[in-house]
Amino acid sequence: MTDETFRRDAPDQAVDGPHDVPPDPSYGGPAPTDADPTDAAPTAPAAVPLIAPREGTPRPVATAEELAEVVARMSAGTGPVAVDAERASGYRYTQRAYLVQLRRAGAGTVLLDPLPLEDMSTLDAALAGTEWVLHAASQDLACLSEIGMKPRQLFDTELAARLAGFERVGLAALTESLLGYSLEKHHSAADWSTRPLPESWLTYAALDVELLTDLRDLLAAELEQQGKAAWAAEEFAALVAGADRPPRVRPDPWRRTSGIHRVRGARAQSRVRALWYARDTVAARKDSAPGRVLPDSAIIAAAELDPKDERTLLTLPGFGGRSVRRLARIWLDALDEARALPDDALPVNQPVEGPPPPHRWAERDPVAAARLARCRQVVIGTAEAHTLPPENLISPDFIRRLAWSPPPDITPGTVAETLRGFGARPWQIALIVDGVAAVLPDSAAA
Repeated sequence: MTDETFRRDAPDQAVDGPHDVPPDPSYGGPAPTDADPTDAAPTAPAAVPLIAPREGTPRPVATAEELAEVVARMSAGTGPVAVDAERASGYRYTQRAYLVQLRRAGAGTVLLDPLPLEDMSTLDAALAGTEWVLHAASQDLACLSEIGMKPRQLFDTELAARLAGFERVGLAALTESLLGYSLEKHHSAADWSTRPLPESWLTYAALDVELLTDLRDLLAAELEQQGKAAWAAEEFAALVAGADRPPRVRPDPWRRTSGIHRVRGARAQSRVRALWYARDTVAARKDSAPGRVLPDSAIIAAAELDPKDERTLLTLPGFGGRSVRRLARIWLDALDEARALPDDALPVNQPVEGPPPPHRWAERDPVAAARLARCRQVVIGTAEAHTLPPENLISPDFIRRLAWSPPPDITPGTVAETLRGFGARPWQIALIVDGVAAVLPDSAAA
């Protein structure tokens, strides 16, 4: 199977479906012409740039009255609804949605500004019985749930493409390879909290849902042909079940500061911790991404050198910017607090839940390391046989935990029960349980 298998170069014309040729000049690209018989062997047609939505770029809905009209339109529409959301990652402290895009046959494309819309429950209710089509749904479900929108059923085009064995699963790559249209992605990292949003950004956002349902139909057909539709249904159901689940709070989040491996000793680590929490407080207050308040590299530099005064602090890498200099007293106070800590208040390494990092297994437990290697080979071989990425066949963490602490009585039944307890889906367990159970006993290493 290749991506070209499903390219629609000349699909049937539909009211809200794919187009055989661009319907108007806004879609860009030359009109097709008859080939010169003296030309060389034909090649795959170049993708047509998709530069404007079919009905034009809509203005963002920002009032209760406009939202009521959208609810009526979406209720009157038919088929699945394409959904996307834009955040301001890298700019803002939160991961809230700053723009929501919808498209449904018979209703067209809608852009929603969640900032002035306090209550979107009516829209959520209108879409309750509708399948939502998202690309990389796990990235958007949390911020959609935050504004009161949660799918009851969904189709994830990125996950579907992974299960179907596509190597390139980005939205632009799939749109180009399957539908013959190219999407520009140069606004993907924009600051979507900007108001007003530029026209070119709104066009970009609208195009993100323009062809999602077309992709859904092609990928659903491919999954059905490969016998993987039921697998995908289980994966999509799991996404729906976790759509409004709060994110897991990591213990000691400051330990994830980039470059912390260079910081030696508990006293120096206390400086990282103090600066990390000081930065987090400022970032939350300003609703700014922590890295824009103070880069990780600056925290590490200050933790290593422990500056005692503002002049020394401001000579360190990362402390030269005007906004960082204005907060110098906050950083110095944090360092003072860390310096004054008694020894029994310094950071200590907390016991890690679950197995250690795999690179330490050979040293810590060579027998377990051998078990893990055998289990991984089963996973890789099974994934290759079914044209799946290994990480979609089964979570690597599940295999690590199983290999580190296998059930006392190793049988396909006990292995299945263990994997089920970790959260593995039935289709995943069915594919690997016999192979894993066969290699998991240590005697299999002989």
